[in-house]
Amino acid sequence: MNPAARVQAAIDLLDAVIAAVRGQGASADRVAADWFRARRFVGSKDRRAVRDLVWQAIRRCGECPPSGRAAMLCLAVDDPALAALFDGSHYGPGPIAADERAAPAGVAPAWLCDALAESGLDVAEQAALLGRAPLDIRANRLRVTRDELAASLPEPAEPGPASDSLRLPNGTAVESWPAFAQGLFEVQDAGSQLACAALDARAGETVVDLCAGGGGKTLALAAMMQGEGRLIACDVDRARLSRLPERARRAGAEVECRLLDGGREIEALRDLAGKADAVLVDAPCSGTGTWRRNPEARWRLTPDAIARYAALQAHVLDLAVRLVRPGGRITFITCSLLDAEGAAGIDAFLVRHGGWCVRDIALPVGRPHAHGWRLTPGHDQTDGFFVANLSSP
Repeated sequence: MNPAARVQAAIDLLDAVIAAVRGQGASADRVAADWFRARRFVGSKDRRAVRDLVWQAIRRCGECPPSGRAAMLCLAVDDPALAALFDGSHYGPGPIAADERAAPAGVAPAWLCDALAESGLDVAEQAALLGRAPLDIRANRLRVTRDELAASLPEPAEPGPASDSLRLPNGTAVESWPAFAQGLFEVQDAGSQLACAALDARAGETVVDLCAGGGGKTLALAAMMQGEGRLIACDVDRARLSRLPERARRAGAEVECRLLDGGREIEALRDLAGKADAVLVDAPCSGTGTWRRNPEARWRLTPDAIARYAALQAHVLDLAVRLVRPGGRITFITCSLLDAEGAAGIDAFLVRHGGWCVRDIALPVGRPHAHGWRLTPGHDQTDGFFVANLSSP
């Protein structure tokens, strides 16, 4: 492809991403994978170049743009070299009309920027939500220490902010390394590792990961428990939970998996009622703290969606209360930086559950926020998280 053809290809791919957003369809990553799979003639260098243009445009446009061309024009506003490629050449985009409007630049839709500001994120912090994330891995201490892992890797890695984390450049093909196949590490953002550590899971305890998903935090808990005790991973998503047994086998972790029926979760958990020492609630949320990895996600959100997430988080927290023994504890996590999905939810929890109290958190990075702790990309160079520790009477 020549440079102009790459721009037109990026416009076409952006049109597919925008259609998926409007139809609440597949993620941009999935759309791009399918788009390139249907165009196997596109070489690896061209794929990288097109993909880079697409993700630059996604990050640049605050609102979902009207078209891929409008999104690319948003980039061209400040890039004369890119604008010059709208030349009408063969396979390239047509010339820019005098009255043609580019999509507006911004961090997110205006209502969402307002909600972030009300939640304590200034303009610089909001902009950092769309930066490029590094690649973090977690040394699996069931098999290896962080220093031992670092010495064995084929590329140099810097220690990260979490006790078991190592940091590498974005795009490093770590899952092709023998150490990954041997279960010596997992790919996991350092912020996720720190949020999980707040539970302080201990050897010999009964610990429930109530929203386990694919099990990233479950495996971190297993390492913290040193392979001793009982660890139960639960989720309502069969497809995601089904990936955990193989991951646990590779990591050398003993994990019980339980598929839950949404709205009737307690039916599968009655034998654990009042018996868990600790419950991790990594609650479903809007993911505003993960825009560095999924920037088009901000185009999909609505105020109603935020309200639904908040209601679901309250439901899962109330379920966790039924599982905890007297004197036990809950760690609540969301990868959202909106107070509606964090601080406000904990305030409401404390009203609903008299006798429960907040436990202090002191992580190596981050800051206190309301009744919990906050990690942000701008301040901490991690994904964004809100974490709160709760103790049973």
